[in-house]
Amino acid sequence: MSAPVITTASGAVRGRTGPDHRVFYGIPYAAPPQGRTRFTAPEPHEPWPGVRDATTPGPTAPQPRRGGFGRLDMSPFFGPGWVRDPDYLTADVWAPRTDAARRHPVMMFVHGGGFVSGSTRSPLYDGSAFARDGVVLVTVTYRLGLTGFLDIAGAPRNRGMLDVLAALRWVRENIAAFGGDPDNVTLFGQSAGATLTAGVLREPQARQLIRRAIIQSGNPYGTFTAEQAARVAHKAAEVLGIDPVLDDFARIPDERLTGVVAELAGLDLRTADRFDPLVGLSPFSLVADGQPAADAHPDLGVLIGTTSEEGNLYLVPQGQFASSTAEDVRALAARVHTDPDALVRRYLDRDPDAGWGRLRSQILGDALFGTGSERFALGRQGPTYRYEFGWRSMAVDGLLGAAHAMELPFVFDCVDKAVLRGPDALLGPGDVPQALADEMHGAWVSFATTGDPGWDPGEVRRFTEIATRDRKRADLVPDGNLGER
Repeated sequence: MSAPVITTASGAVRGRTGPDHRVFYGIPYAAPPQGRTRFTAPEPHEPWPGVRDATTPGPTAPQPRRGGFGRLDMSPFFGPGWVRDPDYLTADVWAPRTDAARRHPVMMFVHGGGFVSGSTRSPLYDGSAFARDGVVLVTVTYRLGLTGFLDIAGAPRNRGMLDVLAALRWVRENIAAFGGDPDNVTLFGQSAGATLTAGVLREPQARQLIRRAIIQSGNPYGTFTAEQAARVAHKAAEVLGIDPVLDDFARIPDERLTGVVAELAGLDLRTADRFDPLVGLSPFSLVADGQPAADAHPDLGVLIGTTSEEGNLYLVPQGQFASSTAEDVRALAARVHTDPDALVRRYLDRDPDAGWGRLRSQILGDALFGTGSERFALGRQGPTYRYEFGWRSMAVDGLLGAAHAMELPFVFDCVDKAVLRGPDALLGPGDVPQALADEMHGAWVSFATTGDPGWDPGEVRRFTEIATRDRKRADLVPDGNLGER
């Protein structure tokens, strides 16, 4: 079986052929960020001579390694960590094995990882199922941590998002050569990648680059203010012994910049008029001067949702779910609401049988993802579809449940991967419903192809242990009783 060769605007690439797909790894979409350019807007990549090998996974962005997550093995989510090569602003392309003259819908995925880690090399992001089902899937790397998101004088803001925009422009210019339709591109992301997706959706150029967006467990309102971002920048500069300006940061090697991330953990970002939207889980996010508008580009279709037990990921593997107390719950409520006692009462009224661990998880999940996602969806003027993922993993003594990131193996239709199975793996021990993966993956493919995932706008499709297509409409209505910031 001959290796496929595709010619892009920067040169030819040689990929691999699978049973029902072609894959091309590590195709550069922007120039290598080195020295000072690590903190500038992305630039076009220089053309390369001959045929570039794209048969093996490429490098990753500089990042600290994050294999463990308490008792839960999250290495399949974070990937291998830093695989070193400065030419890491790349895209992987998974394409159907069909006549290139046909124009397939395109999906571009932005990985999560708290803005400090992650890569396209995660086994969760295997795009063969999308290619099998007639979609050209693109997964992209982007700058992380200080080089991607530190807000410093003399450098453009949100450089990681600028990378995503550059990748979309690359898709616009090159994806037809892989059989994709540049006029039918769906941008989607999970966690930090979902927040980046929402950020792109508000950019003036979005209408020229995408037709639709999918926001999985992100917070469109999870941006930092300039004051909060400055606090992070000043702390990073203090740790490094420099001034918080571009010239000083540009002199620091990547090894030291990635090491600073751990020293920024737990930084208090609450201000007089703003809570920390990430509740201390990451010192990085997008930075904006004001709250974003949900109704930007109302003609672009949006699919948005969360898992039903998002907060479990941050409590269960660490043993904090079982050990939670009333004091823990109130302390968390005070970090996300002006009237913590009223907030706790609201959750108790909604779920009077919940223990302290479940209440803590509910408040945390809503603060991080749920409230912002619902607010964004309800503020949209254009076609907007909502979902909730509720299948419960039995990992970590049966407590992990429908935690953050649990929908990913179902969206990518890769629930059979051995690395995801076991008592301390994401999907846990026991059976995993392939029918649910068929349904959820199929909804994503349908949305990217036609703009319709298979249910009516205004409903909330709940993906649970059984297929939901035959459920009554009444079961799909959200309860609407979420905590507020």
